[in-house]
Amino acid sequence: MQNLSEPEIQRRKKREDLMKLGIDPYPAELYKVNATAKDILQNYERNKIDYKDISIAGRLMGFRIMGNASFAELQDATGRIQLYFKRDDLCPTEDKSLYNDVFKKLLDIGDIIGAKGYVFTTQTGETTIHVTEFKLLSKALKPLPIVKTDEEGKVHDAVTDVEFRYRQRYADLVVNPQTKDIFVKRAKIISTMRRIFDEKGWLEVETPILQPIHGGAAARPFKTHHNTLDMPLYMRIANELYLKRLIVGGFDGVYEFGKMFRNEGMDRTHNPEFTSMELYVAYKDYHWMMELTETVFETVAMTLHDTTEVKVGENTIHFRAPFTRLSIVGAIEKYTGVNIESYDETQLRQLCREWKMNIDDSMGLGKLIDEIFGEKVEANLIQPTFIIDYPVEMSPLTKKHRSKAGFVERFELFVNGKEVANAYSELNDPIDQRERFEEQLKLAARGDEEAMAMDEDFIRSLEYGMPPTSGIGIGIDRLTMMMTNNASIQEVLFFPQMKPEQKTQVAEIQDYVKIGVSEEIVPILQKLGFLTIEELKKANANKLFNDLGGMRKKMKLDVKLPSKEEVEKWLA
Repeated sequence: MQNLSEPEIQRRKKREDLMKLGIDPYPAELYKVNATAKDILQNYERNKIDYKDISIAGRLMGFRIMGNASFAELQDATGRIQLYFKRDDLCPTEDKSLYNDVFKKLLDIGDIIGAKGYVFTTQTGETTIHVTEFKLLSKALKPLPIVKTDEEGKVHDAVTDVEFRYRQRYADLVVNPQTKDIFVKRAKIISTMRRIFDEKGWLEVETPILQPIHGGAAARPFKTHHNTLDMPLYMRIANELYLKRLIVGGFDGVYEFGKMFRNEGMDRTHNPEFTSMELYVAYKDYHWMMELTETVFETVAMTLHDTTEVKVGENTIHFRAPFTRLSIVGAIEKYTGVNIESYDETQLRQLCREWKMNIDDSMGLGKLIDEIFGEKVEANLIQPTFIIDYPVEMSPLTKKHRSKAGFVERFELFVNGKEVANAYSELNDPIDQRERFEEQLKLAARGDEEAMAMDEDFIRSLEYGMPPTSGIGIGIDRLTMMMTNNASIQEVLFFPQMKPEQKTQVAEIQDYVKIGVSEEIVPILQKLGFLTIEELKKANANKLFNDLGGMRKKMKLDVKLPSKEEVEKWLA
């Protein structure tokens, strides 16, 4: 049973009244649009002749009814503009019902209309559309949250409830223009990166999302089963191994913007479904990739903000190259005073216990270093910093360092205390790669749920020969968070993952009848908020008896009210 509020009931009644007047609340035919709010506001004063016959469509966001003339505010995809309705212009004949009945009584904030007319400037200097004809294009049955703005355009009572905003993003986008701006910037970030890569001649590709082996990162996958093939499949945690297969196949550069899925925790910087860009370029190394990364981040900042200085929280981030470079061992020593370069697994575990860190026996040397780095170092890396030269145990897909035994040629880029990019000189020795996978299998046997699986086909591809290659993954969600000054990943995802919505419990009509309530009284009780028998039983008999009479009158129902004694029996 649908539990409707009073405004929702009234809007449904207006829908029926429109249909009785022969007006389709949801017409099917095309509505031709030749102007937008932004275009008119920006260009009308310079070229008034082009705005004598315009047609616009959008959502009504406010009314000022003033007898025979009224103002309204229309919002389209580009912004808001004022509309002016004059009764005698809309209704030149004796029949004034289009204005008096349809416009004044049956339209609501949130309705989508089409309007035709001409543009003029009011006495107060506001660019306005004088409406000579309008058409209802979609009747809104649910009211929008009200956002108030003053005469200077400042917003008051903005809709900030995140539970509402994330679950009903469609409404959030309507009432909060700044939300739409976030996603416009997100699209510009992607298009800017794509332009950089395309200009260099690299190919944008697509790789499988459902994979027989989860690989390319240390993460817990989502698992499913394919019925026809009768085999398990995993939603990808990374697309790395497939992209490197394409380098084997002869492409010099390939990249992909794609969804990744990791069956792990959720917080303000993690969502189980996220977007990553991965790029692989043949005959390059991680030093070259650092320079490219600086170019990408600097260009994105300039495209969005016309400056390389970007405000992120309380910090101003400087994206102008070059970025700071620190080895992971050097960074740990800088912020803890301890040089761990010669520590073995036992010594590292003891150090973590001395620092009262949360570790377990499944963690190998690489995981322990990662934990130390995450707890003691990350938060200090505010300005763009490349953390380079990781221990080999932390990077099973990375080429061994050309001059540092026990290390690999890898970097991660940290900004504002968060990792936003991960890159390697890619491992292309198939024998070494097999040994690294075997080490991962040992970690999995110890209980490490994020350890990589053996991928025989990937090793086979390397046996055909992969040229020296550098690859990088950049988290688009975190990059967008920084470039739009948002601390929560949910703000930069249209539809973030959330717990199931708690539905309001509503008793059936027969449940009320069982305790003596007549069927015609049930709608009145539910309108009073008694949606379950348990709630009804908690009511005060005297108050409920009086409220029933008031609500019957308000709802204009011709039903017999129960006596006070009957009400008391319901609650017994």
